[in-house]
Amino acid sequence: MPKETFHGPLEQVDACCYRIPKSYKPGMRVDGLIFANETLLAQLKLDQAPEQVANVAFLPGIQHASLAMPDIHWGYGFCIGGVCATDPDEGGVISPGGVGYDINCGVRLCRTNLSYREVKPHIKQLVDQLFRDVPTGVGKSGRFTFKGKDLTRLLNEGASYLISRDLATQSDIDHTEAKGFLEGADPAAVSDHAKLRGAEQCGTLGSGNHFLEVQVVDAIFDEEAASAFGLEKDMICVMIHSGSRGLGYQVCDDALHLLRKAPEKYGIELPDRQLACAPVNSSEGQQYIAAMRAAANFAWCNRQLLMWQAREVFARIFGRTWQELQMNLVYDVCHNIAKLEEHTVNGVKKKVWVHRKGATRAFPPGHPEVPPIYRKVGQPVIIPGDMGRASWVLVGQPGSMERTFGTTCHGAGRAMSRTAALKHAVGRRIDKELLSQGVVARAQSHKGLAEEQPKAYKNVDDVVDVVHQAGLSKKVARMRPIGVIKG
Repeated sequence: MPKETFHGPLEQVDACCYRIPKSYKPGMRVDGLIFANETLLAQLKLDQAPEQVANVAFLPGIQHASLAMPDIHWGYGFCIGGVCATDPDEGGVISPGGVGYDINCGVRLCRTNLSYREVKPHIKQLVDQLFRDVPTGVGKSGRFTFKGKDLTRLLNEGASYLISRDLATQSDIDHTEAKGFLEGADPAAVSDHAKLRGAEQCGTLGSGNHFLEVQVVDAIFDEEAASAFGLEKDMICVMIHSGSRGLGYQVCDDALHLLRKAPEKYGIELPDRQLACAPVNSSEGQQYIAAMRAAANFAWCNRQLLMWQAREVFARIFGRTWQELQMNLVYDVCHNIAKLEEHTVNGVKKKVWVHRKGATRAFPPGHPEVPPIYRKVGQPVIIPGDMGRASWVLVGQPGSMERTFGTTCHGAGRAMSRTAALKHAVGRRIDKELLSQGVVARAQSHKGLAEEQPKAYKNVDDVVDVVHQAGLSKKVARMRPIGVIKG
């Protein structure tokens, strides 16, 4: 994360939004809009991420504004928390930097009928067993292997393919964003190297900020939505955060190589080469989209298999089947993706490519893409925090469609680089500090825990307050961590 501070203009629009006017830099096609409040503003100015918001405003075909959520921090090309929509009919582009390296990194939440009182005496045993049975760490392979025709089907069909392998139910698919499948995926657009990297990684957690967490619902804020989602106070839930692993990383890497000369070819001037892009309707753009969709399908399968393994561990520890434990999927939402969606821009309905880089879809009540069971209240929004504080469930609101192309934040957002976090952890034992707060944590190394310590992140409550007050999504329930495994 760059050390320079942002010296550009940040004009206050309202209590939850700040503008970088398009006059800030010649070449900006639209304003930049950053959702934040006074609490987060000081931190925002210490990061160069707002500069990235301004840079994204250069992209051809961009609509309305270059947007950023309150969990904003420095990323590759786009900031983390960056959102933009481009219109292919106006020369709109697709940019891998607006999706990210971990394509369809996302979060899923699984409820249970267990109470905190029932689980508390077994939490250490439960976390230890999860850590033994769920593969974690850099490059780690797992018990599932998908090669040849099996991998082709998985990349083509997404999570529904796993029903045929008795590793998913129809209910799991119905409670997943886009039903765990993006049409138009082309496994042939995915390189052999990417396929090799992914062949043994489906069903593995990975490293960095990825986790599997046991949580207890400690507060309900919206009884109607919580009831629709099946959430109750003191209920034990499982939250899983992972993505497309080495396969998705390689798809992004391959695309950046493919698109390196595309801006020059198509006469696109960019302030940052990390924003490499191509017109949506170009051959390069279409090749990336086909590969990105395949990687997204892989990621949904990965999270499905992670949940399946967690179900098996819970059944083993508590002596009941996962069905008897009612370990049902509440929802799975992705936050590193680009999708063709219909939105109203300046009073006109149009199909645009919405890039969400570390940002979560938040469709309101009545939206046709919200599962029928939730349509009356709106789409579940899952916002993980850090290991020591809390995570949130929210619900999509009409304001998201009016202001952010149906989008809200995706997490707490880093406040400290990994290097700074390591320095801050010298002489400390993060696992023991967490244990003193009632959180059992297991990781492959002390370094991994140090990089992900709670102080490395913004307070998720502050971030959630912004999107709640801005009308992008509404608070439903707050979850407190009691056990976590990490890479």
